[in-house]
Amino acid sequence: MRVYILSRNKELYSTKRLLEAAEQKGWEVRVIDYLKCSIEIMKGQLRINYLGEQLPIPDAIIPRIGASRTFYGTAMVRHFEMMDVFSTSGNLAIARSRDKLRSLQILSKYGVDMPKTVFASNKSSAKDIIALSGGAPLVLKILEGTQGVGVVLVDTAKAAKSVLDAFYGMDVSLLVQEFVEEAGGADIRVFIVGGEVVGAMKRQGADGEFRSNLHQGGKATIHKLTRKEKSTALAAAKAMGLGVCGVDMIPSARGPLVMEVNSSPGLEGIEKSTNIDIAGKIMDYIAKNVTPKSDTTAKKKRIKRDSIGA
Repeated sequence: MRVYILSRNKELYSTKRLLEAAEQKGWEVRVIDYLKCSIEIMKGQLRINYLGEQLPIPDAIIPRIGASRTFYGTAMVRHFEMMDVFSTSGNLAIARSRDKLRSLQILSKYGVDMPKTVFASNKSSAKDIIALSGGAPLVLKILEGTQGVGVVLVDTAKAAKSVLDAFYGMDVSLLVQEFVEEAGGADIRVFIVGGEVVGAMKRQGADGEFRSNLHQGGKATIHKLTRKEKSTALAAAKAMGLGVCGVDMIPSARGPLVMEVNSSPGLEGIEKSTNIDIAGKIMDYIAKNVTPKSDTTAKKKRIKRDSIGA
């Protein structure tokens, strides 16, 4: 089995763990910096070049595409897919998940519960947006933000209007969401591989911090999912079409609310808090869905030889 991990940094915890897990399977594995790839497109031919060499076609790829490089990264994933290479998450699903507005629209269509969200152009009335969102306190999110960056909590309608006016004055697109106070600065990350829950952790924000992201000082502990939390997370992953993902939810009085479905979830927090070999689960998912090309070639030769003998 030949597997490529599409990652810009081989020293990242997630990349190293995926590399180790693939090597433990005895597979031929390689970390590929997708920004250093170039593609050739000709009649009936699709090729990928990397650092001056034509890459052999792998059996599977594991995309670890950075949010700021989504367009180029998904183009590479799409090219591999058009070469009949299995991807743990498809290019279209990755692109959908990276668009915060689009992903919420998709989740809404499939009946997945989430915090009430309002999106409007900078020409809209801030007062109307605040009213539609249910009033202060409110959470304002920049569409391009990641890891908790670009997320602001405003306590009053006056403060919300000031922040909205400031961001709209800079032509920044925002999502305005209801603030779920009973969550208490905590959320739940559910790791899903191949339509199955393989681990879950609760992340608690630092004192005085409403964001629970580990990059913002949050702490993670293992979490036992309720039936409703599990079904909500699975429904969100299915709606987004992601083979491997992290579903982030917050507890509320009306049940779990999905905040985001992450197409490149980090492995460090979930593995260390649960002691589950998540990287190994991803390799099992690949093994379940992929027949190595070398095996397929050998099978075809054997069939041909047997038919000649007959």
